[in-house]
Amino acid sequence: MNTVERIVAKRVHDPGAIAEAAATRIRAKSPFNDKGAAMIIAADHPARGATAVGADPLAMAGRGELLERLCLALERPGVTGVLATPDVIDDLLLLGVLDGKTVLGSMNRTGLAGSSFEIDDRFACYDAETIARMRFDGGKMLTRICLADPATPSVLENTAKAIDSLADRKLLAMVEPFLSGWIDGKIKNDLSPEAVIRSITIASGLGRSSAYTWLKLPVVPDMERVLAASTLPAVLLGGEVTDPDAAFASWQEALALPTVQGLVVGRSLLYPHDGDVAKAVDTAVGLR
Repeated sequence: MNTVERIVAKRVHDPGAIAEAAATRIRAKSPFNDKGAAMIIAADHPARGATAVGADPLAMAGRGELLERLCLALERPGVTGVLATPDVIDDLLLLGVLDGKTVLGSMNRTGLAGSSFEIDDRFACYDAETIARMRFDGGKMLTRICLADPATPSVLENTAKAIDSLADRKLLAMVEPFLSGWIDGKIKNDLSPEAVIRSITIASGLGRSSAYTWLKLPVVPDMERVLAASTLPAVLLGGEVTDPDAAFASWQEALALPTVQGLVVGRSLLYPHDGDVAKAVDTAVGLR
């Protein structure tokens, strides 16, 4: 049987195998590799309807191919974990590829890409209770702050509640903040240094405690000034990459800054321009 057939057979005939795999999985001792960097592969994009890579609007929609690319990335030296929604993580558990890996559950995915309610990003995936029960290491929340959208206060409130629930269980709360706005009927993230700084200052103050909060941030110009806005640990996100060499160079420069703990990258490593996943992942791992 191929990968998809194996997973489907388990889901149909032995759905309890997912919980069993989670219960017996060997947990990571640390989110860091031997270079002292976290190297997390992100694959939570499809659950928000964001399946495009480059000119292909459905590049990430083929689950079998996505899983093959994920498995290849996870087996590369220096890769320390995965960030995904329950459907993807359950697949990876059934494939037995998460031993020794940090596992982060994506928590809010209702802000569907291109929707009129995109800012209203409610928590409909993992919750802190499930993340703890499954013996995972933390949760991630996308927190887009739109000053002109009345849904924003609920977004901030729900993010704070998720941070609190994770912190109560001593689990990592990874917050991905953006200052966003409606432009021509679509949500656009403002990636100017000033906007990223403002998003950091807002996100850093959410929740009853910041003890377990990390930030997941884009790499923008003047990162030294941007990251000076908080003492919270930070990881760098990849986003859509058009120039791989320039992206790798900017990541390497930012990785040298004191609050940066590593990378959390998805599409640009799983679907590189030249199709060579192993090479892209190895290059990213070698940046630090």
